[in-house]
Amino acid sequence: MSASPASSYDAIVVGSGPAGATAALLLARAGWRVAIVEKATFPRRKVCGEFVSATTWPLLDELSVGDELRDQAGPVVRRVGVFAGTSIVTAPMPATGKSAEGGRAVSRESLDAVLLRRAVAAGATLWQPWTVTAFASGAGRHACTIEDRERGERRVLEAPVIVAAHGSWDRGPLPTQPHRQVAAASDLLGFKARFLGGALDNDLMPLLAFPGGYGGMVNTGAARVSLSCCIRRDHLDAARARHPGRTAGEAVLAHIIENCDGVRAGLATSSCDGQWLGAGPIRPGIHDFGGDGVFAVGNAAAEAHPIVAEGISIAIQSAALMAQTLGRFSPAASAPAALVAAHARYQRLWRRNFAPRMRASALYAWLFMRPLPTRLAVASMQGFPSLLRIGAAWSGKSRQMQSRGHPFALLNAPIGDDV
Repeated sequence: MSASPASSYDAIVVGSGPAGATAALLLARAGWRVAIVEKATFPRRKVCGEFVSATTWPLLDELSVGDELRDQAGPVVRRVGVFAGTSIVTAPMPATGKSAEGGRAVSRESLDAVLLRRAVAAGATLWQPWTVTAFASGAGRHACTIEDRERGERRVLEAPVIVAAHGSWDRGPLPTQPHRQVAAASDLLGFKARFLGGALDNDLMPLLAFPGGYGGMVNTGAARVSLSCCIRRDHLDAARARHPGRTAGEAVLAHIIENCDGVRAGLATSSCDGQWLGAGPIRPGIHDFGGDGVFAVGNAAAEAHPIVAEGISIAIQSAALMAQTLGRFSPAASAPAALVAAHARYQRLWRRNFAPRMRASALYAWLFMRPLPTRLAVASMQGFPSLLRIGAAWSGKSRQMQSRGHPFALLNAPIGDDV
């Protein structure tokens, strides 16, 4: 396998999920020469809750994809809920103050493809399906060796800026990519399936609480209900032992149904649409923002516990935050000192906007994975349903992006010093 001469860009985006495609689209619009490297072939299914919060839809409209995605999305979610044991508690979704429309679920097959197509239309160059196999830095530039293994081709791409938009568990040569870790009983493994003929109320998105894990359900459109969840490795092993002969996903569903009457009722007349997907272990927490011209976005930077259903929104919003920060500079001005300043600014704004969601997600995950705290929390919510609405607001469902304590106009913000 031989490599051709290096191709030069202003930025190389590694990964074209919601974060990568958003970053590529906005940088291309700002006049940057952008390369996108994506190893998967689209459309693709992903282990993902697929919910896009109300606060993100105005940004999707600014990206010129909002209307197209609405046509493919599920119904507006107006209520949140908790299914735990025999208890079912619901409450209205907190208001956002700006978007009365509300959040919706969008399949990753649709969301990823639409955003990526828009990025390419804006001028980004797409390398798909190509994989980054080597990474080197020097003299203020980065070199990514990429390979198309099916065709036996290799290329080298160079740029002063790398946008790391890979998954949180995707291993590879980038400094932001994780190393292989030893399996542990406490590892959280993700699962997802869609069901036809379910009985979940169209406007409801419930949290599923069960021993050793948590999950969520939402209507994704086309008469389908999506169920996504995380479960500890040791509880998964126990579930598989109780249900021999079933796949891992089927054993997880049986474990959930044993502990959530709401799920049992919601899926009683349904059939699984396709196979269960599995992934992980997930890595909740703040990971690595990069440095030296490498900017991490989406799950590469940090991953909230999926219990708050904010993963897609944080991915898209963090990418827009990063792109707006870099867009203050012309590509020719991407000198090391300017990139250091941009990176510091991006980190500060990221923490201001997303750290509260990270803390809320960690608290809720701890609370709802344990039977006793779950019973106490559900009893409190039954007496005071407004607590459920408050909890949803803390998770970020109603919080607009902020800069200096004011709403942050992601795509039209002035270039002044606002940090």
